[in-house]
Amino acid sequence: MLKKTILVTGGSGYVGTKLIKNLIAKGYRVINVDINLFGNYFHKRKNIKNFKININDINKIECKNIFACIHLASIANDPMSDLNPGISWETSPLGTMILMEFLIKKKVRKIIYASSGSVYGIKKEKKVTEDLQLKPISTYNKAKMVTERVIMSYRNKIKIIILRPATICGISDRMRLDLTVNLLTYQALKNKKIIVFGGKQKRPNVHIDDMISAYLFFLTKNIEFGIFNVGFENLSILEMAKIIALETGAKIFIKNNTNDPRSYNLDSSKIIKLGFVPKKNIRSAIREFKEYFNSGKFIEKPNYHSIEWLKKTKQF
Repeated sequence: MLKKTILVTGGSGYVGTKLIKNLIAKGYRVINVDINLFGNYFHKRKNIKNFKININDINKIECKNIFACIHLASIANDPMSDLNPGISWETSPLGTMILMEFLIKKKVRKIIYASSGSVYGIKKEKKVTEDLQLKPISTYNKAKMVTERVIMSYRNKIKIIILRPATICGISDRMRLDLTVNLLTYQALKNKKIIVFGGKQKRPNVHIDDMISAYLFFLTKNIEFGIFNVGFENLSILEMAKIIALETGAKIFIKNNTNDPRSYNLDSSKIIKLGFVPKKNIRSAIREFKEYFNSGKFIEKPNYHSIEWLKKTKQF
């Protein structure tokens, strides 16, 4: 017997592709709204309806009896946002306002929003908790923060969960090779060397499977409102590179020139106290990628490199 219907925005992306497969496996019906900048991996799957539209056009779709919305749609990171900052603002705050009105009209009970741990900006605190002041430093960070505010303005009309993920790593059908652990691991496997710029910058990390588990976790939790960090390993870029080198046998080459000042930790005690248990880490992601690569099944595709793909296809 099929369970409830879940609306996923941005479901054709790196996390969304794997999330939707998990939702379907658990018996949920899924509605996927995505403009498919990087393709769509669900055309032949059952229990899913795909709408190739911009989130700003969400009112064009016909649907009913949606239980919850998992809102992933956004321009995915700093470099992508910098290609065309206006699209970030149109997609995140403006698109989300249109989405929220749609959800209220359709009497959807809950929204789970994928914000970002980067909304905190550069923090010196060893524990960056959810109650610290947000000081975003880029267009991407700022758009995420404003989108949070848009969603929170509907707090008396719908249940709201805001997740602030760390940098995600791990395998997906819509692979991303521009994320730190994925990028460095791919360098190590392909070239037997890892290029590190700077290296002292701290980054929080979360395995893609744990991120998906967090979305599933909150689908079944009866919480009216909550903001939660989701990141369980705070490591410097160099520390990550050393783990990858140990797992792959690659050599590390450090270049001191870097224009990336971001360095922060995430404290995720709040979600853990609620009962969430992460099951994987970056070493899991590295080993899984290594096994996949060595099996010969991994084929590098142009759309795995987000910036290059957008420039090539002139979609921005």
